[in-house]
Amino acid sequence: MKLTKLGHACWRLEKDGRTLVIDPGSFSGPGLLDGADAVLITHEHFDHVDAGLLGNASPDLEVFTCQAVADQLGEIPAKVQVVTHGDGFDTAGFHVSAVGEWHALNLPDVPPVQNIGFFVDDEVFYPGDALTPPGRDVPTLLVPTNAPWLKAAEMLLYLRYVRPARAYSTHDGIVNDIGAKLIDNWLGMEAGRQRADFRRIPPGESVEV
Repeated sequence: MKLTKLGHACWRLEKDGRTLVIDPGSFSGPGLLDGADAVLITHEHFDHVDAGLLGNASPDLEVFTCQAVADQLGEIPAKVQVVTHGDGFDTAGFHVSAVGEWHALNLPDVPPVQNIGFFVDDEVFYPGDALTPPGRDVPTLLVPTNAPWLKAAEMLLYLRYVRPARAYSTHDGIVNDIGAKLIDNWLGMEAGRQRADFRRIPPGESVEV
């Protein structure tokens, strides 16, 4: 499977000529749906879903998401399907399991929104905006590394809890060059501690898993 970081919190997964895109939001740049057969959306925040982009998508595109996002998307041409924690489904040649229900606590007076993580082909786990326990071994984790709701220590403790073989930074599109170097240092130190492959993938670059 080929993973490509498209920007901020958006990833493209490719296998056997099929393409799955996760969280094509407004911070992630152009061309997010190019070649996409299916889309997974974790939650309703605009850095994870761009309703205008999806409104212009092909009617053949399959979109899997939570109820709150489906309600926002309304009657877009794409095929929108609601999934919840524990659901499993097949799309674009991938098997996907839905894991989790809620976004991490953000502001004290703002209740959390729905948030679904996705486990793809028992290989790649993307928790969305949450540090959800996956409940199983994780070969490849797309780990949030910067957010208003996240401390660096929490991210590192999550890596120690999940103990993936590989972890690649996501949700990092709002940091400057100094912040990116900090993320690189934190992941590098933890990779050495766990003897694993933890790093940041620059937008547009890919890895094979």
